[in-house]
Amino acid sequence: MNKSINEKHFDLIAIGGGSGGLAVAEKAAQAGKRVAIVESSELGGTCVNVGCVPKKVMWTAAHLAEAVHDAPGFGINVENVSVNWKTLVQARQQYIEDINRYWDGYVIDSNITMIRGQARFVASAGSHTIEVGNEYYSADNIVIATGGQPIVPPVPGAELGITSDGFFALTQQPKNIAVIGAGYIGVELSGVMKALGSEVTLIAMEDHVLPVFDDMISDVLEQSMINQGISIELGYQVAALENTDNGIAVISASGDRLDNFDAVIWAVGRSANTQNLNLEVVGVDKHDNGMIPVDAYQNTNIDGIYAVGDITGKSPLTPVAVAAGRKLADRLFNNQPESRLDYNQIPSVVFSHPPVGTMGLNESDAQQQYQQVSIYETSFTPMRYALAENGPTTAMKLICAGDEETVVGLHLIGDAVDEMLQGFSVAIKMGATKADFDNVVAIHPTSSEELVTMKQPVRVYARGIAEAAA
Repeated sequence: MNKSINEKHFDLIAIGGGSGGLAVAEKAAQAGKRVAIVESSELGGTCVNVGCVPKKVMWTAAHLAEAVHDAPGFGINVENVSVNWKTLVQARQQYIEDINRYWDGYVIDSNITMIRGQARFVASAGSHTIEVGNEYYSADNIVIATGGQPIVPPVPGAELGITSDGFFALTQQPKNIAVIGAGYIGVELSGVMKALGSEVTLIAMEDHVLPVFDDMISDVLEQSMINQGISIELGYQVAALENTDNGIAVISASGDRLDNFDAVIWAVGRSANTQNLNLEVVGVDKHDNGMIPVDAYQNTNIDGIYAVGDITGKSPLTPVAVAAGRKLADRLFNNQPESRLDYNQIPSVVFSHPPVGTMGLNESDAQQQYQQVSIYETSFTPMRYALAENGPTTAMKLICAGDEETVVGLHLIGDAVDEMLQGFSVAIKMGATKADFDNVVAIHPTSSEELVTMKQPVRVYARGIAEAAA
């Protein structure tokens, strides 16, 4: 290595300017440390640029379109409603650019050095040196926070489809769209596009939508999507995409064809952005899927090198990356040697139509972990849809464990559950019991009051066996 090529040393280098990298860099800089961020694209990472933020803008537009559709039932006359895709996209991108400018300025104001380019580790005595372009940088602490990227399966014609990144690059609205994948990205994009007026087919090899969620969530969401007019093809293993005179065809392993799509979106998962880091030269372990294993304190197997966010394979959520980064910085620089993120009971939301909110164990996992489990459930049509036709169902489930009925799982689907989950998650994190929920005076009329008014369990399990049902 040519030491004359502008080597610079820092207390901390964050590789990746997304949620996790910005969080750890910010905290370190506030502690008076010399900090750098390496980023090859815009600051903010996936969340700001091609993830959470633009997705929520599109979801909000779709939510408004649904409200307009339901307005006549409430006596509000609406005519000639249409979506101006160009206006929506331009406004969304302006919003994103404003956030990018904020972060650019914030990094400067925080005295954080911004290094543009792709980082790769180089062999060095301390294993703490990276190369970006033709320059070398070293640090006492290096945090890998490079996030993930959409997976495109290696099937013939795969290039005819786009990923979620490509979705946010669309300049025109596809009229007939196929979404491949029934995870959170697949159901979110399907709901958005249907509400905005496209014909949508959701295709997945799984037997349920949101297959890793509680069964109640999967069942209610699937029926809601069908009621909205989304065509759902489950148990369908995609073997190829093919260009035809009538659009793109999706072909299954058994030879079945789904035809005439203007666009096909791959939503089959994400992989870790670690392939170009040259981790092997410094001996950082990674799994076959590119994920970097870490301990409870975000340590990799190499002293002084850490990993946060999606690349660790732990709860791939923006607030998780932020919290883990901040906790790590406190441990390293703020005299908090036990500072670490508790990965248990993390609330999360899926911005489907209707939205989903979930925290803690599902019903099956609770039976495996506890000797006694009580299940409380309710479902209803919320007042938001009282005068609308075919409004989606709201469903709620409380999972309680032990004689004290500690709440160990909360699963919600329906109008506004994305907002109501945050407050209830505080109570659950503090160890709330069913009696604590019951002791709260309900706010009426709201949907959230149902969570504090459920009286009798619908199922009670002892050693995994259902012993009683109301």
